[in-house]
Amino acid sequence: MADEPIISSDTQRENRVPPRQVLTQKWPVLHAGSIPPFEPAKWTLSLFPAPLIGAIKQFTWAEFNALPRHRVFADMHCVTRWSKLDNLWEGVVTRELLNHITLSPQAKFVMVHSEYGFSTNLPIDDFFAEDCLFATHHNGEPLTQEHGYPVRLVVPRLYTWKSAKWVRGIEFMEEDRPGYWESSENGGYHMRGDPWTGGPDGDGQRFRSETENGH
Repeated sequence: MADEPIISSDTQRENRVPPRQVLTQKWPVLHAGSIPPFEPAKWTLSLFPAPLIGAIKQFTWAEFNALPRHRVFADMHCVTRWSKLDNLWEGVVTRELLNHITLSPQAKFVMVHSEYGFSTNLPIDDFFAEDCLFATHHNGEPLTQEHGYPVRLVVPRLYTWKSAKWVRGIEFMEEDRPGYWESSENGGYHMRGDPWTGGPDGDGQRFRSETENGH
């Protein structure tokens, strides 16, 4: 593992808390559905489809844990208005995937697939940001199941609903489409989810507009 952690750029802001967010020392637990069981012998992380990455790729739990590991120092901001600063994550950076696939320039977005059919969409640049990683540890301890063990995606620059728990697959896409919370049926959350949009008086990218929702 690299000696020095990757420092998320948002931790270097003069004011690290986005507008209308409230600091918390606790780590609230929020997710849809129940906590899935983890069976190491059956766990895989799948990358697809073949036309956008050269060939379908699948990692077993042992293969995933053999990948190079990094730490990321970052803040997290939840769309429900809480922020938790000074998090030290450990895991596999998403950029490591580029050593195992041949990414087509036509791939502009990803859909992150998790247990029980949960999904969330991301622009490819956010997914492959330097501080984005598949986390297995938080502040020196293995993730608890309620916080995403065995693998949680961490996307520090976006609201934490984009940091999907219990990740099992990455789908590369030419065009964007809504995931679970982004769909109008489940809340109509914003397609990107930047907490800093709008400046000091802004409200972040929390929800999609009526136009984006097809109204």
